[in-house]
Amino acid sequence: MAKVAFIGLGVMGYPMAGHLVKAGHTVTVWNRSADKADKWVAQHKGQKAATPKEAATGAELVMACVGNDDDLRSVTYGDTGILAGLAKGAVFVDHTTASADVAREIGEKAKANGQGFIDAPVSGGQAGAENGQLTIMCGGDAATYEKVKPVIQAYAKMQNLMGPTGSGQLTKMMNQICIAGLVQGLAEALAFGRASGLDLMKAVEVISKGAAGSWQMDNRHKTMIEGKFDYGFAVDWMRKDLSICLAEARRNGASLPVAALVDQFYAEVQQMGGNRWDTSSLIARLEATKTAKKF
Repeated sequence: MAKVAFIGLGVMGYPMAGHLVKAGHTVTVWNRSADKADKWVAQHKGQKAATPKEAATGAELVMACVGNDDDLRSVTYGDTGILAGLAKGAVFVDHTTASADVAREIGEKAKANGQGFIDAPVSGGQAGAENGQLTIMCGGDAATYEKVKPVIQAYAKMQNLMGPTGSGQLTKMMNQICIAGLVQGLAEALAFGRASGLDLMKAVEVISKGAAGSWQMDNRHKTMIEGKFDYGFAVDWMRKDLSICLAEARRNGASLPVAALVDQFYAEVQQMGGNRWDTSSLIARLEATKTAKKF
């Protein structure tokens, strides 16, 4: 069992830190909102720290799951940051979906301090975090990964080392590129079926068992048909992730025409007031476009 710190108790981090306690690890948490940390401590009987540095002090592993590159830097650097408290030989595991650049940057600074670093973004959404069924894509050196692998198994159904530092983030970008296209395709298919007068539930029951089947179809078709988007991975978060993908593509020369187009569609969903809607709300944009064409 390990002494672990967890930084960031959002919709993902809160249950992930809880799974560490259930697995028998000693866990200290820090969150920007102290009330959330107090609630977590009351529920899971862990400990709360006043700063990321304090949480990291004495920890063998520090996990973080925050919002973006800037949030990650704010909890990592400075006199109260993670690296200031992390001992030599201890490891920082970052579960934030961020850029490969910031992963490499932190990895270099940690290495200079004699500390380990693994970039380890996750996929599986809030349900995956709550059920301990996340997919974790890791970047770093093999020896450091082997240190953290048994611990992150507390909330993982699948994990793997993808390559050197930054490779976890690059793999997560692939994941988000795939999701963008899948959700748009599913939204178009459902809108098409509705316009054709089909029984959508029957249609999905059939096509989901063939080559068109996907996690998105299995888990999102019903709420998309009902027009319910008040849960899950928010449009604002997806646009953040796609901006990282598109920036990396400009750097490496990859062509992402579909991802760029879907990003524009999500911008339209935001204009409809859907910033916090689930990403499956792309179908709402199609329905709104169809209605507008009637007038």
